[in-house]
Amino acid sequence: MAKEATANDLGTEPIGKLLVKQAVPASIGILVMSLNILVDTIFVGNWIGPNAIAAINVVLPVSFFIAALGMSIGIGGSSIISRALGAQEKGKALTTFGNQITLTLVVTVVMVILGVYYVDGIIPSFGGKGAIFEPAKIYYTVVLYGVPFLALCMMGNTVIRAEGKPKFAMYAMLIPSVGNLILDVLLINVLDLGMLGAAWATTASYMLCFAFVFWFFCSNNSILKVSFSHFKLNLNIVKEIGAIGFVTLARQAVVSITYLFMNNILFDLGGESSITAYAIVGRMLMFALFPVFGITQGFLPIAGYNYGAKKYDRVKLSIKTAIIYASLLATIIFVVLMVFPDAITRLFTNDKAVLEQTPNAMRWVFAATPIIAIQLIGAAYFQAVGKAIPALLLTLSRQGFFFIPLIFILPKYYGEWGVWAAFPISDLLSTLVTAYFLNREVKQNLNAKAE
Repeated sequence: MAKEATANDLGTEPIGKLLVKQAVPASIGILVMSLNILVDTIFVGNWIGPNAIAAINVVLPVSFFIAALGMSIGIGGSSIISRALGAQEKGKALTTFGNQITLTLVVTVVMVILGVYYVDGIIPSFGGKGAIFEPAKIYYTVVLYGVPFLALCMMGNTVIRAEGKPKFAMYAMLIPSVGNLILDVLLINVLDLGMLGAAWATTASYMLCFAFVFWFFCSNNSILKVSFSHFKLNLNIVKEIGAIGFVTLARQAVVSITYLFMNNILFDLGGESSITAYAIVGRMLMFALFPVFGITQGFLPIAGYNYGAKKYDRVKLSIKTAIIYASLLATIIFVVLMVFPDAITRLFTNDKAVLEQTPNAMRWVFAATPIIAIQLIGAAYFQAVGKAIPALLLTLSRQGFFFIPLIFILPKYYGEWGVWAAFPISDLLSTLVTAYFLNREVKQNLNAKAE
């Protein structure tokens, strides 16, 4: 097996080989994390019931939003770290990492306190109504306490990748995923703790992940050895972290808002079974696209490092290579999901109402999958090179500018089908917008600087 990339390798190795080296561990990590969510949903659906799947779907956007605070701080800071390492500015990289830790702790703890205080209002707002409310509240209350650990893990994971250590970033995703599945079997099936068992399995897995990330940065594997002085917030760095990281936070905020609207719209159109169908399709969105997301994650440090090192030809090649690789994989995923949606649905539940709705919904949701690579890589490029405003606008284009308006307009005329049709329409529109701005960026900026 080839040796793992170091930070300097990001600026010297062939792009295709480097992208594979970065993307494969990221893809494996995302695969296992997605499998964890997928199998967790299967366990919950078969051992507790279909309403339990809907309950978790209600809680996910809240917990993921708080965790996304850590991810946004991580990606914002990692963009700075990648460019600083490329420019041989290690001091700036250390200060950035220390500031990331401080920001993640302060922000997520405050959000957890607010989340616990307003629990009875938050759950119904996200669709936790009727028979879904009680299991959702049980799950939400326990999982929320583990979210700061998850936020620190997500922040740390992006920094590990920025150091050029994708294998360790992969391990950080493997450990909680495997741990959660083992604890699911023990707490739900063996000890019969129901939703409480599912919640504690998830929370304990976050803590396992945090333990590994903490070990990594304390060991000799990391070049980022921070001291107490680095934890003091630097206003300029905080602003830059915020500007770039806000892209990720805004994306997750829109995702959470989307869940809120979708759960409520689908509850009104089809009740609990429609929310369960959406939960299953949502899990497949996380799981099936893992290699595409892996390439996107692998692309980020390559583009950021080479942009910081002023190697613009390598940046252009990395964009082209990442789009080609991701598009090929997305097409394969598309074919599989178009052929086997019924068999996939039966893995989660035997509930007749859910089985009737989910396969058709899955086909529509994934209808535009072959073209999404342009959208993902294009937005990731602007984030990697520190161009916060275009990154933000392109990231928000799919769900914020197109999808949310469509799910309010189309169901008025086409009912529940209109909800599912909004997915491919928004994918197509946002891909066209991203392709335009990415092409303009390459022609006006990268080509000019490379000459």
